[in-house]
Amino acid sequence: MNRMAVPAVPDTDIAIIGAGAAGLSLARLLADPPPRAARHSAVLIETPHARLRPPERTWCFWDGPVGELDGRTAASWSRIRVYGPHGDAVASDIAPLRYRMIRSADYAREVDQRLTASDLTTRLAATVTDIDDHPDGAVLHCVTADGDIRSCRARWVFDTRPHPLPPARTLLLQHFRGWFLRTRRPVSDPSAAVLMDLRTRQPARGLSFGYVLPLSDHEALVEYTEFSRAALTVPQYEERLRRYVGEVLGLDEFDVRASEQGVIPMTDARFRQRVGASVFRIGAAGGATRPSTGYTFAATRRQVRAVADALFAGRTPTPPSPHSVRARAMDAVLLRALDTGRLDGAAFFERLFARNDTGQLLRFLDGGTTPLQDLRIGASTPVVPMLRAMTELPLLRRRPPPGAGP
Repeated sequence: MNRMAVPAVPDTDIAIIGAGAAGLSLARLLADPPPRAARHSAVLIETPHARLRPPERTWCFWDGPVGELDGRTAASWSRIRVYGPHGDAVASDIAPLRYRMIRSADYAREVDQRLTASDLTTRLAATVTDIDDHPDGAVLHCVTADGDIRSCRARWVFDTRPHPLPPARTLLLQHFRGWFLRTRRPVSDPSAAVLMDLRTRQPARGLSFGYVLPLSDHEALVEYTEFSRAALTVPQYEERLRRYVGEVLGLDEFDVRASEQGVIPMTDARFRQRVGASVFRIGAAGGATRPSTGYTFAATRRQVRAVADALFAGRTPTPPSPHSVRARAMDAVLLRALDTGRLDGAAFFERLFARNDTGQLLRFLDGGTTPLQDLRIGASTPVVPMLRAMTELPLLRRRPPPGAGP
């Protein structure tokens, strides 16, 4: 049965597709413009189908002692720890930085409150099926949960949905599964986050590690993570988690209260931020994921802030590339060295944290260091495998990923 199109929703300045970190962050900023800034109407479009939405997850990043998201920070730490493959620990006080964890559901609720209080931003539960792009705007064609057809005309469109990955020379996956645990015995050190625990069994190529965020004396998020070409099955993750929690952390009595799982592409592909006259991509779809670490949230916020500032100033809101050319080049070398198996990933990261100031290293991983500081950090890494990767990269063709999937 064919359905007649219902009347279009009102025209809007900005259409945001997707209510993940990037979409929520942009809607949050546009709902509350600063004084004397240009005001823009916006619609946040999210699919009504739960299976197509991103699952609830935690977002982690580091920033200064006071941040605008303090009220939504579920936990934070000023001390972090890294364990080498043989148990040697590098413990660091990263003050004035703090490592922060935000739950996506908490962030979504905070944004919902802002949108409800705003007269600028609305929400539409619909699936975008097509975008007609024009120099002076775009028309989005949508289908609601009931099958009704809607259209929305917008001056600018910001698309945050997953898209097929661009061609690349190297593609690894950062894939993980985590347990939210309630333990019988106290967590060993609830004041420090374990950023990498390399005492896990390492794959033939790539890297694996444990990750522990203590949430209280008897609660923690414990994850098993791999950098490799293919993800694992749920039973395989569960087996590795049980081994890590029992054999490495020594926890024999605990309850699993919840779990989270994810796959993050780590690639030297070149992401486009502008894909049409009026259509842009932001967040992970716009290249915000740091190829060498998988961290995305902080770069997404920087990219979205630049977009909002351009809109407030009346400029064309082209999203900036989230990471510098220099950072992407260094990441490409690391990914190639890991993927070929020439680089011992566990030894590499142990050495990286042991030989550098951790606070400066975190700023390096976030793209906030100078070329001279980058050179000093690079000099602390194994030279031969990195040089081999660097010399062969220009000779490699960029190829579409297997299946060209998101």
